[in-house]
Amino acid sequence: MRRDDLLALLHEHTETPGLRKHALAVEAAMRAVARRLGGDEALWGATGLIHDFDYEKHPSREEHPFVGCRILTEKGYPPEMIEAILGHATYSGTPRTTPMAKALFAVDELCGLITATALVQPNKTLAEVTVESVLKKMKSKGFARGVNRDDIETGAAELGVPLADHVGVVLAALQAESEALGL
Repeated sequence: MRRDDLLALLHEHTETPGLRKHALAVEAAMRAVARRLGGDEALWGATGLIHDFDYEKHPSREEHPFVGCRILTEKGYPPEMIEAILGHATYSGTPRTTPMAKALFAVDELCGLITATALVQPNKTLAEVTVESVLKKMKSKGFARGVNRDDIETGAAELGVPLADHVGVVLAALQAESEALGL
């Protein structure tokens, strides 16, 4: 499982810069959570990178992430990767039973909230974002309406970590990749 191959697959199916950056953000967050929980950093990062690669062409609940998982299965990617990707969609019916699956669910929406928080800062950078600012924005129903706050809270609970600690880990991971994320 080479990162270059995963990036090629991502780029083949995803043209939108924002969705590509989301993939990079989730990859960074997954690597950070893997380090924290003793997971396989390469596998967890790869899963984060590729988790939404089918979304641009197949955004409906009937297709995403099922089309992508079918492609990954055909290409021989690990079953635990596919299970985690299925589990990140609450409507898939796939339970999140592994730490990696729980982590993917826990970081996905949070990466979107952190990115949105950065974009409203004076200089639009992740360096300006704090755990407190993310938690404050999370309470604002009108801010980043597409971000599911319940999923963020559920994700942290499933990982067994306090929400503020989880936000801190993911924020630090995104800040370390701020150049690649354009923030």
